[in-house]
Amino acid sequence: MSGVALLLREAGYEISGSDEGFYPPVSDYLANAHIEFAHGYKKENIPADADLIVIGKNAKLVPEENEEVKAAFDSGVAIKSFPDILEDLSHDKETLVVAGSYGKSTCTALLAHCLMHAGKDPSYFVGEITKGFDAHAKLGKGETFVLEGDEYPSANWDERSKFLHYNPRNVLLTSATHDHVNVYPTHDDYLKPFRQLISILPTDGILVVNDEPFARKVAEGFAGKRVEYGLHERNEWHAANIAYGLPTTFDLMHKGKKVAALSTQLLGAHNIENIVGISALLLTKHLLTPEELAAGVATFEGVKRRMELLSPNSKVPVLEGFGSSYEKAQSAIAGMRLHFPTRRLVVVFEPHTFTWRNKSALAQYDTAFDGADKVYIYEPAQQGAGTHAQLSQEEIVERVRAAGVEVEPIQTVEEGLRKILDEASEDDAILLLTSGDLGGLIKSIPAEVEKRFPAR
Repeated sequence: MSGVALLLREAGYEISGSDEGFYPPVSDYLANAHIEFAHGYKKENIPADADLIVIGKNAKLVPEENEEVKAAFDSGVAIKSFPDILEDLSHDKETLVVAGSYGKSTCTALLAHCLMHAGKDPSYFVGEITKGFDAHAKLGKGETFVLEGDEYPSANWDERSKFLHYNPRNVLLTSATHDHVNVYPTHDDYLKPFRQLISILPTDGILVVNDEPFARKVAEGFAGKRVEYGLHERNEWHAANIAYGLPTTFDLMHKGKKVAALSTQLLGAHNIENIVGISALLLTKHLLTPEELAAGVATFEGVKRRMELLSPNSKVPVLEGFGSSYEKAQSAIAGMRLHFPTRRLVVVFEPHTFTWRNKSALAQYDTAFDGADKVYIYEPAQQGAGTHAQLSQEEIVERVRAAGVEVEPIQTVEEGLRKILDEASEDDAILLLTSGDLGGLIKSIPAEVEKRFPAR
């Protein structure tokens, strides 16, 4: 919603809004854009002269429970969802829509950064905070509009996936593994919106699809140009001669021929895969030269919370991985193993999403922490616990222990900080795996590690 507010402000609209809470950096973006916002929901928040009201997708944003929403619907003023607004703003642009169950934010930000670095001035809409960006959404003067394509429903009155509104003319499909089990109970339910996305993609557009079985299956329905990418040489676009480090270097290959030598500060094999994917799209569309691509990739700082180093002043690397799903957790652990192969790997995990907390997810814990030496499990988030079959912390810990992993529960922030630091040594690497904040441990662990194990 904040990104859409920024885009509308750039388009010349006067904007005001409301929410239950506002926090940096988003609140800073809004303030810098001179966008007024009210804390809490009240019918008086709606200006008398409003021409348009945009309502987000939140269970509390319904007329029966929210007086501001009720007043909006009673006002007679036009009401839209934020995907509706993006549909309007992207209508005359060459859209590059990034869709998939993982890799969306990084690929979207990478595309936007590489185009900006080459002076193309794209419009973009990224779902996460990106380092080096002035804001997570921008209305550029260039021909392209890069959009993170979320499969989540658009609004409480519109069950269509958000990305179906984005005038998709070109799509980068990173994956289609089962996610959002609270909305899509079965994998087939989850795949339906992706099939819909492919069905509305024009045949003169391009579908760039990852070497992931479910993504490839969905892509079979596209009659236009399909470009396949991945890490392995069986793919049309792939990586070769990968040398992991800081930075990591590799050769970008197309049909067996070297196109460019690339260098990146991003960690993990999954990020090499992301770079190959955006490279395939940008070069196939002739939006950049190989030289412009290489310069953009080398200067990209990364997306917040995606393998982000939180302890730059310590001998002990503490990184945050966005652990909203099994696949994201495993790729984060694999990335830690690649870059810190000789260190003891400690994982601090919070089952924050429904994907982790539902009883149907229990089997995932048999292999979720493969590669970790020690795992601490924070209590599951309680928001929405009564709406599904919620797992308990005890059930999760028992399942992980049965898989042969050394694991301990964390009942409180204080207990967690004490346990983790009492066992920590300068030979460790620590991965904070969550889509929440671990009750505050996301900040306190790196701060305490820097005090206890200073770099100098």
